[in-house]
Amino acid sequence: MTQTLLSLGHGYTARALARRLLPQGWRILGTTRTPDAADALAAMGIEPVLWDQTALEAALSQATHVLVSAGPDERGDPSLRMLTEQITQRARDLYWVGYLSTTGVYGDHHGAWVDETTPLTPTTERGIKRVEAEAEWGAITGLPLHVFRLAGIYGPGRGPFAKVRAGTARRIIKPGQVFSRIHVDDIAQALELSIISPNPGAVYNLCDDDPAPPQDVIAFAAELLNMPTPPEIHFDKADLSPMARSFYAESKRVANDRAKAELGLELLYPDYQTGLRALLTAEGKS
Repeated sequence: MTQTLLSLGHGYTARALARRLLPQGWRILGTTRTPDAADALAAMGIEPVLWDQTALEAALSQATHVLVSAGPDERGDPSLRMLTEQITQRARDLYWVGYLSTTGVYGDHHGAWVDETTPLTPTTERGIKRVEAEAEWGAITGLPLHVFRLAGIYGPGRGPFAKVRAGTARRIIKPGQVFSRIHVDDIAQALELSIISPNPGAVYNLCDDDPAPPQDVIAFAAELLNMPTPPEIHFDKADLSPMARSFYAESKRVANDRAKAELGLELLYPDYQTGLRALLTAEGKS
């Protein structure tokens, strides 16, 4: 049987996983909401699946594995809204299901460490909806569910260099603020390791080893580019969107020991310095 991954919400992280699986002969069905995006997926070797009931049901019936990247909206989890009955019926036929959640489910810990045993006390609406979605997926009997709580994602096309070059980067200072982050390729390799050795019911934090204040990352990016360090702006005076401001509502350091111990994860980019250097090197080669 051909291993077939149904990617519900085939976005940035799912594309990184696909780059690892396609050369191994995997068949990947990726959802999209527009025909134009479908053409782009097909060009990458992904079989596009339009987001409608009939197409989703047909794709699910062919899947051996499922990756859920589509996050909850104001009405809850969009995949379960469409497919709860069908997923319940197929639960025991699937080899692996991965749900991409967020470390925002832990809430604010004033810079202290959290791990997978930390109680879920989200303080943002996004975090609350993620906790609800995790519980909904976890309630499906027999589903080989694996939950991955992702820190802030960066990688090709998603780094601080563009803003630093454009002169729009700012070092926003909020005393005590610290974030965990992870390179998208490290997420992809963790997902692949989990697929190889499934452990239904497992929850993993995916982040690097070096939680850091966001202003330090911006300053290091400027240093790599040999550009002036962007100016400091105190958080209280920063003109931030509600979404951006909500990220600063929580501060914590996220531990990744379980993923290392159980999955054998060896980070390609254990800190932001390593990751940003690699991104800049890759830019020079492209």
